[in-house]
Amino acid sequence: MTRKVITYGTFDLFHIGHIRLLERLAELGDHLTVCVSTDEFNAVKGKTAVMSWEQRAALVGACRYVDQVLPEKGWGQKREDIIREKIDVFAMGDDWEGRFDDLKDLCEVVYLPRTKDVSSTSLKTAIREMPAPEPTSGAGVGPDTLTAILEAARQGEIGRKAYDGFSTC
Repeated sequence: MTRKVITYGTFDLFHIGHIRLLERLAELGDHLTVCVSTDEFNAVKGKTAVMSWEQRAALVGACRYVDQVLPEKGWGQKREDIIREKIDVFAMGDDWEGRFDDLKDLCEVVYLPRTKDVSSTSLKTAIREMPAPEPTSGAGVGPDTLTAILEAARQGEIGRKAYDGFSTC
């Protein structure tokens, strides 16, 4: 019998912490469903993602540990998803410890440790705090350029712009 696992998150600026979490989640069962928070739901949560829902969902879906990607549109959908998808394990990072224990009547609830010292928030902060290169060095990308690149990524324009010799995908 297939053991199905589900998790939820924003998954902005897809990074090694996300990969390690998804790998550990996949080890809990045979099928992993990841519900990626929509831009609209992130607004309700007070979050702003750099990347659009479509981009984040595509990145998560491309990960070999993930079998299915669904949109997370609101807090209340978790119970419905668990029942509809016949989920055996609901799992989240331990920063949510105890917040979803009310789902234990439907399935097993697991909280996994986060990857130490890496998060989308810490990456955004590090990028914003990067010093601009010396004007004479000609090397590196300054904060204004990084901000422009992140804004272009958020608007889905990566691939159509180049920034002062820094060509995007």
